[in-house]
Amino acid sequence: MHEFSLALEVINLAQHEAEKNTGRTILEITIEVGDLSGVEADAFESALSLLVKDSILGKAQVNIIRMPGKGNCISCKLEFEMNHRMATCPKCQCFPSEIFGGEEFRVVSLVVE
Repeated sequence: MHEFSLALEVINLAQHEAEKNTGRTILEITIEVGDLSGVEADAFESALSLLVKDSILGKAQVNIIRMPGKGNCISCKLEFEMNHRMATCPKCQCFPSEIFGGEEFRVVSLVVE
C-alpha cells in the first residue's frame, strides 16, 4: 500500500513549505488525485487522516479532488471520461486513441498561517 508513503510525503512537503514561509500552521491543503494515477484515492485519504493527527496538518481542512481520466475514441472521435485505463468508448466500445488527464497526483494549494 504505497498510499501510506505518499501521505507521509505530502505531510513532509507541507511541513517544508510552511517552514520556508515561516508558517506555524496549515489551515487548508488541496490535493488532486487522478483516477488513472495508480493511487487509490480512498486509501490515500484514510492514510492521510491517520497520519495528520500529530503533524502540521493536524488542524487543516484536507480537500481531495478526484480527477477523472479522459480519452478520445479511436473510431468515432468521442471524448469520454475514463475511471480506469481499459475503459472503452460508451458510444462504440472502441479503445481510446489518446488518454489525457487523470494521471495527476499533486498538492494544488496550501493555506499557511
